[in-house]
Amino acid sequence: MCEHCGCTVTGGNAHLLEAGTPGASRTVEVLEGLLAANDRAAAHNRAHLARHGVAAVNLMSAPGSGKTALLEATIEALAGELRIAVVEGDLATEKDAERIRARGVPAVQIATGTACHLDAHLVHRALHELDLAAVDLLLIENVGNLVCPAAFDLGQHRSVALVSVPEGDDKPAKYPVLFRAADLVLVSKCDLLGVLDGFDPAAVERHVRALASAAPVWRVSARTGEGLGRWCGWLRALVAEVHAGAAAATR
Repeated sequence: MCEHCGCTVTGGNAHLLEAGTPGASRTVEVLEGLLAANDRAAAHNRAHLARHGVAAVNLMSAPGSGKTALLEATIEALAGELRIAVVEGDLATEKDAERIRARGVPAVQIATGTACHLDAHLVHRALHELDLAAVDLLLIENVGNLVCPAAFDLGQHRSVALVSVPEGDDKPAKYPVLFRAADLVLVSKCDLLGVLDGFDPAAVERHVRALASAAPVWRVSARTGEGLGRWCGWLRALVAEVHAGAAAATR
């Protein structure tokens, strides 16, 4: 986990460290402080989004699970209905953000360098590059990683974990922290179920339930459109909930 490997420190929170490198006796204390600071920044992000009535979703998964393809399909399915913006997290390049912008949707790319996750400070910077008054739904594509992203609240309203058919159905059992934190689990690339042997969607749900999680487990395919209707309905309901909360706060 980040608390041990040191990747808790990102370009967004490095300024919170005291000058110099902490000694071994202070490492845990400093990293705990950074995580506490992240939680405060996340609360600020959540309040900032709430003031604008913007619903935010954090998508987490391993690399190559189809997050960006799902976002492209989602943008197409909700075109003209919801105003969407995207924050893309990767170690390097703007490739994913360019794919999103090609769909006519604003996207901010966060290049983390060496950090294997986004944090609330990085997302805070990205929010100030977006016109939130023109956004209903913010989709945050976290860095591809099944470990560290789960430790960092970004200020999102919901978290979604993807597990793709090529990865295998045991991922929730092997990476319980991330899947336990998810409000929804999507089995992506389900169009490959008839091609790749050995993946059992029911096993994914069993592993999720073994984590004492009641999160729905749904199949989706960006290629064929399977499951997109239910996924988009879930997003619509979240946006309606956040809009209602924002309206009530202004009364």
